[in-house]
Amino acid sequence: MKIVITGGAGFVGSNLAISFKKKYPDYSIVVFDNLKRRGSELNLAEFKTLGIDFIHGDIRNPEDLEQLSAFDCMIEASAEPSVMSGLDGSPVYVINNNLTGSINCFNACIKYKANLVFLSTSRVYPISLIEDANFIEEATRFSFTDNQPYEGITSKGISEKLSLDAARSFYGTTKLSAELLIKEYCEFYNMKAAVTRFGVIAGPRQMGKTDQGVVTLWMAKHFWNKQLSYIGYGGMGKQVRDMLHIEDLISLIDIQVHQIDKFHNKVYNAGGGVKGSASLLEMTNICSEITGNKIPIASVKENRPADLRIYISDNSKIEAEIGWSPKRNAKDIFADIYQWIKDNEAALKPLLS
Repeated sequence: MKIVITGGAGFVGSNLAISFKKKYPDYSIVVFDNLKRRGSELNLAEFKTLGIDFIHGDIRNPEDLEQLSAFDCMIEASAEPSVMSGLDGSPVYVINNNLTGSINCFNACIKYKANLVFLSTSRVYPISLIEDANFIEEATRFSFTDNQPYEGITSKGISEKLSLDAARSFYGTTKLSAELLIKEYCEFYNMKAAVTRFGVIAGPRQMGKTDQGVVTLWMAKHFWNKQLSYIGYGGMGKQVRDMLHIEDLISLIDIQVHQIDKFHNKVYNAGGGVKGSASLLEMTNICSEITGNKIPIASVKENRPADLRIYISDNSKIEAEIGWSPKRNAKDIFADIYQWIKDNEAALKPLLS
């Protein structure tokens, strides 16, 4: 099998490429990336050692994708992943990358009659509906209740039943638009596709920033004794996200690549779930326990645009229909990130400290 991974030098893409090549050494793995994300270039040496082909290109340019030769499956992992993208007055970049670029990828799949594994996002769900959800405030976190004004929200989190009829951010809208176009490609061009709405993905190789990759950022700031801030919702650090370990994502993508008929014409949520969730305050406690460092945490009461008090993926559908579920919890994720930083401290310090 020949697999092309777009955004393949990024966090998710590089982990997928390396894992697949090690598990399936006879497969041809091609990484396609523009190396825009700082730190992505650090993966190129390992690609070369493992025999993973690298193509420098940008999905926004159709002619760049012409560098590809026939392949069997594309894993589309090249999105601009920041929910803040486009909120600075111009949505041009995020639309060009996440929608126009994705369309170019779909066309490449059609050209070579290849399957598509598309990494979508939990951010397709509307902000206002999630923010209007009933919740309780506990000692270290906010939690959803089961009594809700909208179908699709329970104490288990957000399910695929939640309405999509409201604003969600330019990032979320470009990903949802791509999902809708995939349905058309499947219907009229006979493309086979797997679409998954992932929550927060975390683990080694992620170059964390304030607006994306907060799990790595939190550990890195503790590792190097730098300051952090609780931003929004009263500045208490009680807002919650579920986290999916990159290895749990890889286990799902492996099933999708090899059994795509199970996913065709369906959409699934996939995240860490309640067991894989943590508030910022709980993340601080975990990082302090692992590193032995206690760092100053500032408090900013005002909310950021497009932020959410709680997001947890309800995995009930994919667990019931596919049999997949995450195996690792939040502490596992932070422990693995800590070990990665420790093992690569000299190379990562300029990027993460």
